[in-house]
Amino acid sequence: MLAGSVVCVGGVGQVRRTQRPAAVGSSALRCSFAPVSSSGSSLFQAGVPLGAGLALGEAKVTASSHGKRIHRLGGRPADQRKALLRGLTTDLLRNGQVKTTLARAKAMRAPAEKMIGLAKRGDLHARRQALGYIYDPNLVTALFNGVPDRYGDRQGGYTRITHLMPRRGDNAPMALIELV
Repeated sequence: MLAGSVVCVGGVGQVRRTQRPAAVGSSALRCSFAPVSSSGSSLFQAGVPLGAGLALGEAKVTASSHGKRIHRLGGRPADQRKALLRGLTTDLLRNGQVKTTLARAKAMRAPAEKMIGLAKRGDLHARRQALGYIYDPNLVTALFNGVPDRYGDRQGGYTRITHLMPRRGDNAPMALIELV
C-alpha cells in the first residue's frame, strides 16, 4: 500500500485507495465501512492501517441517505411534487380512474392506497389525516362511508395500473390507474 493513503471498502469486494485528508476527521474522506478497534474508535481516525487489531468480520457500518429521493417525478421541488400527488389522488378517488404518465401513476399508488387504508380504519384521527391530504372534504365523507363496504375484506392492492400507448408528441409512457 502507498504511504499516506487510506483504503476504503465500498461494498462487497470493492476496495479503493484515496488520499488521506489533511486533518484527522476531515470530511474529505468518505468511507462506507470503517474498521473499529476494540475500544470502539475508528481506526481511520487514528491513522492505523486497514486490518490492524481487527477480528475477522468486525466493521463499523455507516449509513448514507442515498436513494431516498422520489426519482419517478423528475426531481421537481417538494411542494410541487406533493401538490401533484394530492391532486392526482383526489381525482382518482373522485372519478375511479385517472389517465396519466406511468411515473406519476406509480408514484401516486402509495398515497391513494394509504387514503383507502385510512378510510377502512374509520376513526377520527384517520378522518383528520385524510382531510389534511385530500382537497375535497365532501369526497372524504363519501370515501369514509363507502370504503368499508367495498374493500372490507381486502388487505391491500386497491389500485390497478394498466399500461397504455405512449403519449403522442413526447412518447412518454402512459398508464391508466384505477380503483379495483
